Amino acid sequence: MRKLSADYEQLSEDYYRVEKAIQYLEANYRHQPSLEDVANHLHVSEYHFQRIFKHWAGISPKRFLQYITKEYAKNLMEEGRDLLEVAYSAGLSGSGRLHDLFVTCEAVTPGEYKRAGEGVTIHFGVHPSPFGECTLAITERGICGIAFGAQGDWKNSLGELKTRWKAAEFKEDAPRTQEILSEIFALSPGQEILTLPLYLRGTNFQIKVWEALLRIPPGYVVSYEDVAIQIGMPGSARAVSGAVARNPVPVIIPCHRVIRKMGAFGGYRWGPARKKALLGREFAALNG
Repeated sequence: MRKLSADYEQLSEDYYRVEKAIQYLEANYRHQPSLEDVANHLHVSEYHFQRIFKHWAGISPKRFLQYITKEYAKNLMEEGRDLLEVAYSAGLSGSGRLHDLFVTCEAVTPGEYKRAGEGVTIHFGVHPSPFGECTLAITERGICGIAFGAQGDWKNSLGELKTRWKAAEFKEDAPRTQEILSEIFALSPGQEILTLPLYLRGTNFQIKVWEALLRIPPGYVVSYEDVAIQIGMPGSARAVSGAVARNPVPVIIPCHRVIRKMGAFGGYRWGPARKKALLGREFAALNG
């Protein structure tokens, strides 16, 4: 476990540099900044930036950025719509290192929903992850929350979890949550498929949307309108957008794979740079 934690620590540090690089490139893309320009912005050498980026994404910065352009997303979306049923039927069958997961989803009962977590003990821990600092919350019945944040900002992330589960008892237990985290962020592409139970608190509509998101495989992006059709409620794209934004377990429920109809990536609760990093790393794993 000690080595795994060290691996995550390094990936987490690399991620924050990648996030800054994405933000810089988005602000200066018209000038086509060079590798040297980006490295200087990060106050590191070109060699070091290239090395940490390839360590994090598996490909060069230039190649990665091709994957997070609007045109690339539009092409993927067009392919996804033509093959949407195939994509959904594939489910979480991809072999990418973040996606060898089998997820079981259990919703709270209406009575439990009203009690807002009364009688539930939630264990939480704050850990480095491949996408920055991550707060993970679990109950006896499954994972109930994942939150990302800036370094050292875990109290705000925990505050959001406590708002969702107002009457629950929270206990810090990092060794326990570290074991679960290692299953969520598999470092080896050949890792055995694992079962990750979820325990979700949401309305019936939100649960239906989250279950639909679970069927989007890595390497596909779909629109809010596509998800609305998939759940049998065409015309509810705006409500779908709201449910996607309230996804309590990002990465496991891949809300980052839902983008705007015209191919724009759109916003993300955990920051647009993180959404592009999640998608870019997925695309790189499948196409790199």
